Amino acid sequence: MDMALGGKVDYAVLNKSYADGGAQKEAKRRYSLAEFVAAERQVVFGAPDVDHISTSHVERANLSMRMGMRRFARLTNAFSKKLENHMAAIGLYFMVYNFVKIPRPIKTTPAMEAGVTDLLWSMEDIVLMAETNA
Repeated sequence: MDMALGGKVDYAVLNKSYADGGAQKEAKRRYSLAEFVAAERQVVFGAPDVDHISTSHVERANLSMRMGMRRFARLTNAFSKKLENHMAAIGLYFMVYNFVKIPRPIKTTPAMEAGVTDLLWSMEDIVLMAETNA
């Protein structure tokens, strides 16, 4: 993480502990929530605000991915047979997520909000870009 972001961000983790489940190691335990035991906040680097260390953002991102790509859904038989197909599906998902979809809170695409583009992309734009770069 530090190498990828060059130490320019504040980074922390929230380690959650859950009960073992004891004798409930069969299917019943697999489909039910584990008993929460404790949570420990740990600063990895930078100076994050300890009061804002949370898993909610990453959990929401994981849910959006599971809803947007069937191959990431839990207990599914949808999968990529080749790594190339898997990478292409992920790339397409994030391209649409960042350049096409407009989330309600920010009322613009994430790419426009970040200053990466000033254009609202369409699926046709993505297909044309993919064809010219192929």
